[in-house]
Amino acid sequence: MLVGVKPKVLTVDDDPEFAELIRYNLAKQGCEILVAFNGLQALWLARAVLPDIILLDVMLPDLDGLSVCQILRAQPSTRDIPVFILSALDETWAARRGSRAKFAKYFRKPVDLKLLSESVRAVSEERQNLLRAALGGTHANHA
Repeated sequence: MLVGVKPKVLTVDDDPEFAELIRYNLAKQGCEILVAFNGLQALWLARAVLPDIILLDVMLPDLDGLSVCQILRAQPSTRDIPVFILSALDETWAARRGSRAKFAKYFRKPVDLKLLSESVRAVSEERQNLLRAALGGTHANHA
């Protein structure tokens, strides 16, 4: 994946088997995986760890995923973290309901794990390049 950098991915899903499937597949790709099983855990972990990407189910036992996404977007520390929605619900429903949530990508369950892994890799590389540039890492462009 990325040399010397393990992208942090927060997976939020109330189905432990699905969360483990995602954790296993992304860990094989070199990601550091954190798991939350409800919206409140997700908000706490997102603020505490500031992951590179959040994979968020819509149907959660406390707060629904789109509400979690809206709260993340309202917080300065988490507003720029890309959020991928993973849901069995139709994307048009989520798009109508989630217009204020502003998620980066939508994956319908069952999720294509290869496509998800590729998307996580691409977005985390892009995010890390932006962070490097923001920190004055312009010497990386001379390689």
